[in-house]
Amino acid sequence: MTTPITRRALREQAAESRALSAPASAQAPAPAPRRRRRGVGRALADVALWIAAVAGVACMVLVILALTANITLIMFRTGSMSPTIPAGSVAVVQRVPASDIRVGDVVTVDRAGDLPVTHRVTSVAAGADEAERIITMRGDANADDDPFPYPVSSVRVVLFSVPGIATVIAGLGDPLVLGGLTVGATVLVVWAFWPRAPREGRG
Repeated sequence: MTTPITRRALREQAAESRALSAPASAQAPAPAPRRRRRGVGRALADVALWIAAVAGVACMVLVILALTANITLIMFRTGSMSPTIPAGSVAVVQRVPASDIRVGDVVTVDRAGDLPVTHRVTSVAAGADEAERIITMRGDANADDDPFPYPVSSVRVVLFSVPGIATVIAGLGDPLVLGGLTVGATVLVVWAFWPRAPREGRG
């Protein structure tokens, strides 16, 4: 006696035959695309771009501070303020009215026809008017006060200093260095963002 064939059994047999007749490429899952390995040159270019971006942001911040808060940079060529501020340091200074000067402040005084001087205030006296002060100063490395007092209506007070970077900043001000940095940055940006043809995947 034979077993009757049901419709369900026929459907299962048809599904099995389709699975067996399908090509192997259809049954196997597609291989995951390989991630492209970034070259060393591209990684170095990214690092250089980040450094350039940070430097650009720092320059913009300095410009904004100079315009809004009267904050600028000064370089120390001599060691008259050593060891507090050795030669070759760069200080961040802010211009303030003379009425804000206190004994012990390190300030920069502009002198007509001569280079500015940055020393520590040793005394403050009233000047010819309410805005003026007569100050005496002395370098931390000097034994005596400066030869004469300074009548001032405003000074640049030192907020903080960073030793050893004056030569770097002075070098950046050279026209040849600035030109080279500009050309190098331009080439780097063009190379980093230049459109590249997509690579064909390997089999």
